Amino acid sequence: MGMATPPDPPASSVGRPSGVDSRVPEWLRTSAAYAWRIIVVAIVVRAVFSVLGQFHRVAVAVFLGLVLTTVLRPVAGLLARRMPRPLAVASAVIGGIAVVFGGLALVGEIVASQRRGLQREFVAGIGRIERQLEEPPFRLPANTFDDLQSRIGKLLSSHRSTIISEAVSGASRLLEVLTVIALALFCAVFFTHSGDRQWQWICDQLPRRARQHLMVAGRAAWRTFTGYTHGILLVAATNAFLVCIALLVLRVPLAVPLALLEFVAAFIPLIGSPIALAVAAVVALATKGPVTALIVVALIVIIGQIEGHLLHPIVMSWAVRLHPVVVALAVVGGAIAAGFIGAVVAVPFVAVLWSVHQALRGRADRSEAAGARPVVGPGP
Repeated sequence: MGMATPPDPPASSVGRPSGVDSRVPEWLRTSAAYAWRIIVVAIVVRAVFSVLGQFHRVAVAVFLGLVLTTVLRPVAGLLARRMPRPLAVASAVIGGIAVVFGGLALVGEIVASQRRGLQREFVAGIGRIERQLEEPPFRLPANTFDDLQSRIGKLLSSHRSTIISEAVSGASRLLEVLTVIALALFCAVFFTHSGDRQWQWICDQLPRRARQHLMVAGRAAWRTFTGYTHGILLVAATNAFLVCIALLVLRVPLAVPLALLEFVAAFIPLIGSPIALAVAAVVALATKGPVTALIVVALIVIIGQIEGHLLHPIVMSWAVRLHPVVVALAVVGGAIAAGFIGAVVAVPFVAVLWSVHQALRGRADRSEAAGARPVVGPGP
């Protein structure tokens, strides 16, 4: 008596893993698989950012140290051709500190030398603005600004204790800022001197398979971060130079300090330069009148066009080129999450993540292509 042959499975279940409900559509199972993996990744990212939030000063110091390293490392490399490496790093660091303090001293000297004349110009400019607002088409009452000044005085006197406490907390924040800068400089010295050995030590602590992936990701991340930092420095310096020349031609006071403000603000893409130039427009309005202020406003548009259509496409092609929508979303999201620091860090962070993704995907594609390549043996 022969054994009974089991019935053939339905055609719809052929190739389907055991234990899978046939009533669940394929697209829903795939979506659910992606969904729970995305949730796990989101939880991990949230946990990482929560930990970094507890040590945000250390994270900011390390970030600033990496930025300083991208600037100091090429200089130290050039000097190391003629002197020992430690002496070359020390010379590069001391030279950088001298340049920064020299620039700050120059700005302070310019502000101090123009203080009296600038005060007179501001007083005269505010009076001129008041008279223009009292005339058509605005026709504001003559005592509007007097009432405003008295209200501001009353507000300051009523919140004197709050202002004093904020000043005290501001002093403590200044100490924190100085501590972060000192730690960043300390990190930059060692990153510049022996960053390669430190990274190699980190990679050696991992298994061999993960080590290769980490080395590929690290090279891509550092290349992108260095290219972005050098590019944004060049863009900021170009913007500051153009602003300084334009303000000097227009005879706007504090042209060099305003150009320095433009240099710092350019590190926040899309919104930094307009804010800095808006401050310059206010100074021009108060000292030189509305015509000069309108010219400065036109300068905002011109420099924005130069930065967006010439400098960024050419200079930032050294690093990963991100779409303007991605840059805008990154800046706004970073500002919402971490304020000014988040707005500065967001774009290089997104650029580094994208470059690491591209590098790892390219490595995986090459591995798959090598594995799928047919092996051709010798003929018979």
